[in-house]
Amino acid sequence: MGRPIEVSAKPSARPAARSRTKTRAGSRCSAQDIYVQLREMILSFDLYPGTRVTETELAEHFGVSRTPVREALQRLEQDAYLLIRPKQGCFIRQLDIAELGHYYEVRQDLEALSLRFACEHMSDRALKDLGEAWDPELQPGRSEEPGEMVSREESFHVALAEGGGNSVLVNYLKDINSHIRVVRRLDFTSGERIDRTYAEHHELVHCLLRRDLPAAEALMQAHIAQSEAFAKSLTLHQLAQRRDTRFGQR
Repeated sequence: MGRPIEVSAKPSARPAARSRTKTRAGSRCSAQDIYVQLREMILSFDLYPGTRVTETELAEHFGVSRTPVREALQRLEQDAYLLIRPKQGCFIRQLDIAELGHYYEVRQDLEALSLRFACEHMSDRALKDLGEAWDPELQPGRSEEPGEMVSREESFHVALAEGGGNSVLVNYLKDINSHIRVVRRLDFTSGERIDRTYAEHHELVHCLLRRDLPAAEALMQAHIAQSEAFAKSLTLHQLAQRRDTRFGQR
């Protein structure tokens, strides 16, 4: 995808103010606290693709020793948010459009399998509850904040997989989500996109209530294809523009 965009390795002032907040009385940030805050900084592009960070800088930033920082970075690497290169430092993962396409291809098959299991095993009551949670007329739980909307949207797909009763499938879907989450967050920056998601999810659940698997599969395929098309349309320049438009100039 070309050379990394050059940005400061130091997190911006706004997240820094949050990071120095004590998490419990008399205690500083734990490895979990640092992990959560760094993940948010990556997802919100306070730390941009290609950014280099070091344990020393982050330890100073959070006001802790390098040990909890190292633990947080190792976990972020496991969750595919960054790469750790010996003697070089840690680098926020570049967005590889071709690789994203591969994840979406796998996701199509996983979601189709998830629907089949849900159609066979998910109860009417559970499906009705899920449908009500995505009622396009009421839009319960709606948020205009992209990160919250992504979490809610992911929970919908995970709920279907869990309803089908296959825990291995659930874990695979969660892993796919972790790799495409940054792009999906950018996709939820308009009210129209959120409206469409509510309508699509609601309709899909009602197909399952009728036990109409072919109709549900067609809806899911179209739903994922829209997200995939958005991901494939992105360039690093467009990512920078979207970052500045959504989150403001840093």
